[in-house]
Amino acid sequence: MIQRIQSVFLFLLVLAVISMLFLPLWSKTDAVTGETIVLTAWELKSQMLNMNGDAAAAGMVPSKSAFAIGILAIVAAVIALVEIFQFRNRLNQMKLGLLNTLVLAALFGTSFYYAAYVGNEMIKGTDNGSYEAGFYMPMLGLLLNALANRFIKRDEDLVRSVDRLR
Repeated sequence: MIQRIQSVFLFLLVLAVISMLFLPLWSKTDAVTGETIVLTAWELKSQMLNMNGDAAAAGMVPSKSAFAIGILAIVAAVIALVEIFQFRNRLNQMKLGLLNTLVLAALFGTSFYYAAYVGNEMIKGTDNGSYEAGFYMPMLGLLLNALANRFIKRDEDLVRSVDRLR
């Protein structure tokens, strides 16, 4: 189970998506007021920065909930964990891999929507903000999921070819 390469890829996918829950996804700073909007997996919050760039106080813009990102990240991690332990049934693993691809694409789309549209409207400015490390985790998850699915399919093809020889 764990010695299979697809299990390693799926475990790395779980780590990537769970880390997204704790990392900032996107931020944008208003040059005039110094107020910064930060998108996390759970909310869009406004902060006032001090001279060092650290959060000093809450901003004037009310925070907005973004719990859909967090829920989708948890769902993707749970599907990948279940997929690891379905090693005896590769067809179920491939179905779960397809489902996880859809969930990860929805996670990436939701993150982009909150960053590009909801967060961008909270603070007006000339720039579009900056994407942080957490924003790229769904893309890494999609890559790891594709690699895991490829190796699961390769195992299934190997088993089917051995069955033909009997």
